Amino acid sequence: MSTHDDGHTIAGWTGCAVGTVGALIAGVGITGWRPGIWLGLGVMALAVLVTWILHLAGWGKAPGPRPASRQPMRLRDGAAREGHPGCVGCRLAGRRGPAKAPARREGEEQVARSAA
Repeated sequence: MSTHDDGHTIAGWTGCAVGTVGALIAGVGITGWRPGIWLGLGVMALAVLVTWILHLAGWGKAPGPRPASRQPMRLRDGAAREGHPGCVGCRLAGRRGPAKAPARREGEEQVARSAA
């Protein structure tokens, strides 16, 4: 497995494959088959949607590297339902990620200790 953790997911590889097919169809359109340009662009747009849907279904990953135990490509991400913090795709779907606890101010921490 690579030491880098970018795109090694079912969503990433599927989107790449569909986008490559779209680029090939558009390339054929440029060389003479005119409907191929528009069809290829449509398939490339479909690649974006397929990748996004698979990411939201848990076959993608959150931004940034994952622990080595979570890097195998066939592992589904159970945290995708709530959304990944800092993920644009999750934000576009209305998923904000797990709520963070509000930060305490200096004085509040001392009051909390003395109350306990």
